[in-house]
Amino acid sequence: MAAEAALKAFGATDTRQRLIDVAVRLFTRHSFAGTSLQMIADELGVTKAAVYHHFHTREPLLSAVVEPLLGQLRVIIEIAEAQRTRHARADHMLTGYAALAVRNRALIAVLAADPAVIETLRAQRDLGDLINRQIVLLADVDPGPAGLVKAALVLAGIAGAAGPTLVDLDDDALRQHLV
Repeated sequence: MAAEAALKAFGATDTRQRLIDVAVRLFTRHSFAGTSLQMIADELGVTKAAVYHHFHTREPLLSAVVEPLLGQLRVIIEIAEAQRTRHARADHMLTGYAALAVRNRALIAVLAADPAVIETLRAQRDLGDLINRQIVLLADVDPGPAGLVKAALVLAGIAGAAGPTLVDLDDDALRQHLV
């Protein structure tokens, strides 16, 4: 197949990145649960075997999609946790997450709103811990069940509003209003 030969010419790293890029587009359009490896292969014009060469299932592909985002989130959380007061910790978490969401508008909306993604990510111990640390930073301002609900609402609200379909603002305006 000519498309597969073209992909090989780019090298394994480029092919892997193209698979990730297509996966993000399809996850955004069809959800994680609604996107198959065959759909990704079809979108790129390659065989399913070419996709399997890099990703045997959708779960490792999801990990590859979210890892750069999660790396940035880890940094935001670590800096927030180092702040002196709970309000400063929550403020840093809020502003950092809003900026991250705006920089990754399409992807963050998919990740936060797709139950299959949330379940898959929470099943990975370190990622579940990362999500919990994020919630604790925000909920600590108002300890107890009310704080947890508010934290979850803030995170989901930012992800939803940052998505590409609900709010049509430039990045700077959106980030300002989210915070």
